[in-house]
Amino acid sequence: MAAVSLSWGGAGDQDLRYRYEIGKKRIEKLFGLDVVEMPNSLKGSEYLYNHPEARAEDMMSAFKDKDIKAIFSNIGGDDTLRLLPYIDFNVIKNNPKIFMGYSDTTVNHFMCYKAGLRSYYGPSILAEFAENVEMHDYTVKWIRKVLFSNEIIGEINESKYWTSELLPWENKEKSKIKRKLNKEIRGYELLQGSGKVRGELIGGCIEVMDWLRGTFLWPDLKEWENKILFLETSEDKPSPDYIRWYLRALNALGIFERINGLIIAKPHDEKYYEEYKKEYLKVIKEEAKRDDLPILYNMNFGHTAPMFILPYGAEAEINCNNKKFIINESGTK
Repeated sequence: MAAVSLSWGGAGDQDLRYRYEIGKKRIEKLFGLDVVEMPNSLKGSEYLYNHPEARAEDMMSAFKDKDIKAIFSNIGGDDTLRLLPYIDFNVIKNNPKIFMGYSDTTVNHFMCYKAGLRSYYGPSILAEFAENVEMHDYTVKWIRKVLFSNEIIGEINESKYWTSELLPWENKEKSKIKRKLNKEIRGYELLQGSGKVRGELIGGCIEVMDWLRGTFLWPDLKEWENKILFLETSEDKPSPDYIRWYLRALNALGIFERINGLIIAKPHDEKYYEEYKKEYLKVIKEEAKRDDLPILYNMNFGHTAPMFILPYGAEAEINCNNKKFIINESGTK
């Protein structure tokens, strides 16, 4: 398994290297994988910011290497778009393997999607594998179920707890303190819709997808037909106004008239929890006139912990009758 830094290079910074090592050891101990650092992945944030071509080289090399079966992102960031000129999509297409990450890694997922490869919106090494004290059982469960099993993934149950607490990574002693867990009192919320719908999964972090619009990575309009779109927001906690503007852009592109359903992650730290719901309904129900579009809200993926994994292109189902979300395929083929 290859570890890559495709955006922010903090995994190699002196004050954060310890955290990378924690994540690496967990991957090896809990999942039995051999972790290989790609040549540039630990050169630090300054070097990798100045050398996007080095980050892209690591990604391409990891895909080319026949001994590497999976690629995990160390962490997200905000400038993966700068890799675009250096990506050979035929390399991705001709060397299929597991690729996983979230946040700014949304860009890499759309690279994989364009190349025809299933990828996995899920844990990163610095954030989830290196979770303070120990990994969350819920996250471990879904890693095993999606990446290490050929069984159909099935129903994605709700987590009984969640956390977004920030304990600064730069303070090594903080890593010895468990983050405060909050009891999940809301569960999945059905904002609208009835019956059951199915569709292939596509989506990512809203702020990052916003940057993708207009680039050649953005899928053609026909690619959105009958999809289930998944959306989440980052730790930057974008304002409700921003969410409304972004959703209006998707509506103007004709996305909402084509998709079959929408699932939305728990907002980071539950900031704007109620306000976001109002914006989704305002744009989709009132402006897009899609009061029939099933919307399931407050789900455990993206910038919250613990999390489940979403395989791009896998057929999923929203059951509005009992507020269930089901993935009808195995994670790996």
